[in-house]
Amino acid sequence: MISSTVTIAHSATTVSHDARPRDTAGIVADVPDPSATGAVGVAEAERAVTRLERLSDDLTGCAILDRAGNLLAASGDRETWEQAARGLLAAADAAAGEPVSHAHVGTEDGEAFLVRRNGLALVAASERFPLASLMLSDMRAVLRELARGSLPAADRSEAA
Repeated sequence: MISSTVTIAHSATTVSHDARPRDTAGIVADVPDPSATGAVGVAEAERAVTRLERLSDDLTGCAILDRAGNLLAASGDRETWEQAARGLLAAADAAAGEPVSHAHVGTEDGEAFLVRRNGLALVAASERFPLASLMLSDMRAVLRELARGSLPAADRSEAA
C-alpha cells in the first residue's frame, strides 16, 4: 500500500465585516413577499391599525398609507395623520437621499416610527422611550399580515 501526504495551502474562507446597516436593510427590503396578495382595502387597513393598537401599549397613534401616499386608515383624525405621515416619509427619504425602509425619530415629546413593506407605509407615534426594536418588529408584523391578507379575525369586543 502506498501512502502519501499532500500539503494544501489554506486561505481564509470567512471574513468578518463590520455591520453595514444600509446594505443589510437594502437586502432585506428588496426580498419580495411571495404571499402578498396585492391591493389592500380600507377595511383591512383599519383592522391593521386596531391590531397594532392592541400589540403596543406605548402606541399613541398610527396611520397606513398606500404606495401612492394615500391614507388608507388612521387611529385619529385622518387629515392630521395623512399630513404628518407624508411629512415624516418625505423627511426620512430626504435625509437618507433615497426611500427608506424604516426610520425612528425621538423627541422630548415622544417618538415616531415608520416602516415600508410591500407597497405600504405604516407611520406610528409613541410615548417617550418605548422599546424601539419591539415597536418596529410589531409594525413589520402588522404590515406583513396586512399584505398577505392574514390579519387575525376580529374578536368579539371589536364586533360589538
